[in-house]
Amino acid sequence: MNPAPNPLKGLAWIVLSILCWAPMFPIAKRALPYVDAFGLGTLRYLFGSALFITLLWAIEGRQALRFDGRFVPAALFGIIGITGFNVLVWVGLGHTRPEHAAIIMSLQTPLIAIAVWLTRGQRPAPFVLGCIVAALGGVFLVVTKGEPLGAFAGGGLLGDALVLCGAIAWVAYTLGGARFAGWSPLRLTVLTCIPGAVGLFVANGIAIAAGVATLPSMEAIGAIRWQLLYFSTCTVVLGVLGFNFGVKHLGPLNTMLMLNLVPVCVFGIEAWLGREFAAIELTGAALVIAALVANNLYQRRISARA
Repeated sequence: MNPAPNPLKGLAWIVLSILCWAPMFPIAKRALPYVDAFGLGTLRYLFGSALFITLLWAIEGRQALRFDGRFVPAALFGIIGITGFNVLVWVGLGHTRPEHAAIIMSLQTPLIAIAVWLTRGQRPAPFVLGCIVAALGGVFLVVTKGEPLGAFAGGGLLGDALVLCGAIAWVAYTLGGARFAGWSPLRLTVLTCIPGAVGLFVANGIAIAAGVATLPSMEAIGAIRWQLLYFSTCTVVLGVLGFNFGVKHLGPLNTMLMLNLVPVCVFGIEAWLGREFAAIELTGAALVIAALVANNLYQRRISARA
């Protein structure tokens, strides 16, 4: 029998996720000069997948590592979610700022609503559409600083667009989870991570052959060994487990509401590291967070009525 939801336990789990995920973009941005985006994504999931496989084997047994006739869909969603997300986001991060990446990734809830509308015909309520427009407007203010033409300088807008594509890839991966009924969240994660990690190796090899990436040296890997340890244990394993158990004990709405703290923390980390923000950037970020919180509270109200 499954244990009853425990709000305090759920809060502890989701706080763990926030602490694991909030430093991700600032740390990754500063690791990219040593290991390029392709190498960073590959190394991140090389170690993270090994930890996940060990964990699944210990908790659910060796039989849980079988695909049971679902290898093709698991591989497809793993390549979309794991390979696509890592390649697009890390390459994009090389051309943009950590706080931009974080605020764009926070759009996943509106992006899911849009995806469900396009694929299933379930049109969001007018209030939800208003929140989506407001959130997108806030992101526009953050990435352009109110100067759309100036945003093209230095490739920053290209980086933001790649991060957005990475967020869309993760939304597709999230929605695809409903196709794997009977698999635990841990098993789904592991059996999609395996083909996703293989996809990262292939993408890395293609990028090296094309001359757009380089094989990282042992010296470069050693220079970011603590960052790699953080990526594999915190962002890949502990962050995902914290999120899954947070949903279990708090419910998806409360969990997503708490995750709105991640981009706030990223702005705080960058400010602590000496980054200065224009007023319009902070206004845009506040607009995004306010729109996401308003949408969450609206969804909570609808759920309570139902």
